[in-house]
Amino acid sequence: MDVPDLPPWPATVREAEAVQDRLRSRIDLACPDPPSVRTVAGLDVAYAEDRLAAAIVVLDLDRLDVVEETVVLDRPSFPYVPGLFAFRELPALIEGLRRLSVTPDLLICDGHGLAHPKRFGLACHLGVLTGRPAIGVGKTRLVGAYDEPGADRGSWSSVTEDGEVVGRALRTQTGVRPVFVSVGHRVDLDTACAVTLRLTPRYRLPESTRRADRLSRRALASDRARPGGAP
Repeated sequence: MDVPDLPPWPATVREAEAVQDRLRSRIDLACPDPPSVRTVAGLDVAYAEDRLAAAIVVLDLDRLDVVEETVVLDRPSFPYVPGLFAFRELPALIEGLRRLSVTPDLLICDGHGLAHPKRFGLACHLGVLTGRPAIGVGKTRLVGAYDEPGADRGSWSSVTEDGEVVGRALRTQTGVRPVFVSVGHRVDLDTACAVTLRLTPRYRLPESTRRADRLSRRALASDRARPGGAP
């Protein structure tokens, strides 16, 4: 997948916040026509000590078969700072995307997009840097308030903050806790939720990020087990 070169990476909190402020204006939420989505890439990162594994699994949306997968072993690129978590993971995720021979129609992050304190979560950042449609599907709410959606699969309620809709609490399985869907770049919220439901025929979390999570954990375990691997 063709991805533009990353800009110089910030070294301080002030520099990272300035990057967020500058790139936020480049988010494209004008989606007069829903994007045609045939392939999706799930992105997830696992951590062990000072190591990380950034995994990407591309699925065919109709069959949910794996089209391609890749994993990058690296170290976090930024300290842990609330609201700036994307800066830890993005260089490794971008490198993983570059290794793909296919270009997915939609990137799905284990995290958030607009539903972020700065309205610029991982899905926004990744979408702007790559130019690809991107959404976030989070396990837990990061910001905002919502009413509990109905108990049936497909029920949803808006997540709002300061009078603005920043995402949806979406019930992907009847009687199971909702996930939190927010747009990142070049995709509308209706499409984001529709794709999320197609990716959750059996489980609460999308197959794309479920499989990326397993791949990242296996890669870390293998790295730690090999001679001379991470302690």
